[in-house]
Order: sequence, then C-alpha cells, then structure tokens
Amino acid sequence: MNATSALGQKRKGPEMTFTIEFFRIRKEDNARAMLDRVTHIASDLESAKVKAKSLFDTLNMPQNPDGLRILDQDGREEFFWTPEVDD
Repeated sequence: MNATSALGQKRKGPEMTFTIEFFRIRKEDNARAMLDRVTHIASDLESAKVKAKSLFDTLNMPQNPDGLRILDQDGREEFFWTPEVDD
C-alpha cells in the first residue's frame, strides 16, 4: 500500500506539537513582552508557520503584536518572524 489509505485519503506524517508565541518588542532595548501563547499541532514546521502568520492579525490579543516565534515540543525556538522581515 502506498501513501494513500484504503479510503483514498493521503496519510499524514507524524504530528508535532508547536507553541506559537506572540509578543511586543520594545524599540529601546529589543525586550519582548509576550501577549499570547497558542499550542498548535501540525505535521511540520512549514504548516505551523502558515498557521502562526494567519493568527498574527486575527487572534484577539490585548495589543497588536510586533512579532512571533515558534517553539518545538522541547521549547527550542525554531522560527522567529516580524512583518518587517518577511521571508
């Protein structure tokens, strides 16, 4: 049997748990203040990036975030993003 199940659906890879943190950045010293943290289960980092960027403007937070980062399940930073530095 290949990557398609008996029902004709593609199998997903192993799911991973990511933590997405949204924060403000103080210009004077680059200090960060976290606004919100969201746990997201995705098949890979690229999927987590898409979700994080979609939440950046839509998640209801007390202030507008300046950036976000994605942590892996062990708490290591895997991705850092601000709208000014779009990859």
